[in-house]
Amino acid sequence: MVDTMALLSALLRTARMARHTSRLAAGLPADEEVLLDAPDHRLGPVLVAAAQGEYAPAAALLAATRASAEWEDRDRYAVRLAAFARSRDEWLRRWQADAPHDPDALLVKAELAVRRGWESPARVELLREVGPLIMSAAEGDPRDPVPWRIALDQARGTNVGHTGFERLWAQAVRRSPHHYGCHVAALQYLSAAWYGSHTECFDFAEPAAQDALPGSLVQALPVRAAFAYLTEGGGPEVPRERLDAAADLAISVSAAYAAADPWPAEVRNLLAYVLVRLERWQDALEQLRLIGPYVTSFPWARVSDDPLGGYLELRDGVRLEVASGLPLRDRAPSRLPLIGYGGLVRSVDH
Repeated sequence: MVDTMALLSALLRTARMARHTSRLAAGLPADEEVLLDAPDHRLGPVLVAAAQGEYAPAAALLAATRASAEWEDRDRYAVRLAAFARSRDEWLRRWQADAPHDPDALLVKAELAVRRGWESPARVELLREVGPLIMSAAEGDPRDPVPWRIALDQARGTNVGHTGFERLWAQAVRRSPHHYGCHVAALQYLSAAWYGSHTECFDFAEPAAQDALPGSLVQALPVRAAFAYLTEGGGPEVPRERLDAAADLAISVSAAYAAADPWPAEVRNLLAYVLVRLERWQDALEQLRLIGPYVTSFPWARVSDDPLGGYLELRDGVRLEVASGLPLRDRAPSRLPLIGYGGLVRSVDH
């Protein structure tokens, strides 16, 4: 009787998947339309020019973000330009030679130096050497919080104690109290993988989210704390209710943006991962639809050597899970019971 019931359950699950999986593809772009780290309309032409060795568009873009105090955009663009320069830096070297004191060139150079330092076996020594360059970038425009975000990343890698880190944090929030990148840097410092604990992460992220401006991505900070918990060994110290609350808050943040908007793409990708780990399949599928074609390396590079391929496989898996939970003849969706945190864990880098 037990074997018969198990077989019947398997047959029903297969029938549900066959009936519903194709329909659940509605709203999801085809695999070939999904892009990894696609630039927005401002950054795209800049990267094309940089590939041709021209730095003027990059200089103009970052100067515009500084003039308009678009600190969130400025941070993202500096990160993407530094990432591009890791393999093709001719344009950046020309920019530095032509304008050695340009605060925008110094910013990209500092971000690139910190990234390279993190990748080196001599990480601590190299990161310490970057300190004067970061301070030069900070002096270029005293209003700019982005060099201080870079300083926070550098401090984490050079074993700076809590007192020293708090001094840098004070400098960052004095310039931009709700800067997302600075909050992420602080959360990483407080993580169990570095100088804090999972509880400290949540205790920092939750009040910051409550104090954030409407529409700010800082409101999604608790879901980053949840991600850290789920990928750094977990443990009993964070109850399931706190993880679900973090996911629910990030869902509300995601809902404030249009579908397939590149701005909240990283938060949506992160949220989709957390929802999968919480086995909230229906919610995860909705975020996959909202992501559209904008897949981001984080968090998928943490769980797969092929971030884009891993994302597409996970997307198919979520559809199957949702389909298997739907009634065979009733098309109304239903949520599966939440029974654990699942797998999908790889080692976490910096």
